[in-house]
Amino acid sequence: MTSPGTARRLWALAEPFQALTYFAQECRDAAERAGLRGFWNGYFAFRAAPLGAVGPEVVTAVFYNFAPGFVARRVPGVWDGLAPAAALEARLAGVDAAVLRLFGDEWIASDDAIEAMELAARAAAAVDLPGRPLAAANTAVDVPGEPHLVLWQALTTLREHRGDGHSVALVQREVDGITAHVLAAAAGRSDREWLMRARGWDDAAWDDAVARLVERRWLDEDGLTAQGLAMVAAIEADTDRLALRPWQALGDAGCDRLAELLAPVRRAVVAAGDWPAGNPIGAPEAD
Repeated sequence: MTSPGTARRLWALAEPFQALTYFAQECRDAAERAGLRGFWNGYFAFRAAPLGAVGPEVVTAVFYNFAPGFVARRVPGVWDGLAPAAALEARLAGVDAAVLRLFGDEWIASDDAIEAMELAARAAAAVDLPGRPLAAANTAVDVPGEPHLVLWQALTTLREHRGDGHSVALVQREVDGITAHVLAAAAGRSDREWLMRARGWDDAAWDDAVARLVERRWLDEDGLTAQGLAMVAAIEADTDRLALRPWQALGDAGCDRLAELLAPVRRAVVAAGDWPAGNPIGAPEAD
């Protein structure tokens, strides 16, 4: 039976390729050409576009770990003069250009790219939609038939499916967005400076979250307590478990084959510098 560890392994392998839309220069250039000035306008428009022209309240809810004021400075302003459909076209154009630079025409037309696309698309078609707003919205995004673009969109759907489940695991334990960041930093998955800069929180919010974790006995002056370590592990285990269903559609053999195909893709993205070290996504190293 496909195990929750498989979901974590495939996330680690797929995330750098999927995250080209945030970190690759071609994607930033595509956002600028669409009229989205600055990194964060592009980020919020590209990621939220599958939901439609939603307001800051919805984006804050589904993205989960951003400071509300940080979101409101960009949303709904990103939709002024730019329809979500145009944002989707721009994000795909950026990914197309980034993949072409990184891998060239030969890989794009290769049997490996086609096979990876087919496996990822089969898994993405099996995501469970109730309670998964970002995943559900991404299942409705139409993409051209080019294998590398279908692969990217499928991995995006699977990534958002995992993120939706992670939000469920956090809500269940009454861990809000800023508290989740404090836990991630304490666990060594990212660092405070990256997280505060990239998610819009200030020192007062961070210190308040620390105080609340100390009160819950998850944190002390030495870092995570035994209880805190156990709760972080439980949140991650639940996230892996809740992410598992689409991977079960592939079975162990299909998952292993997709992992084999994604491993060199991940290595190429990392080697090219398009996956910044210590970034706030917090994806683990791939085995």
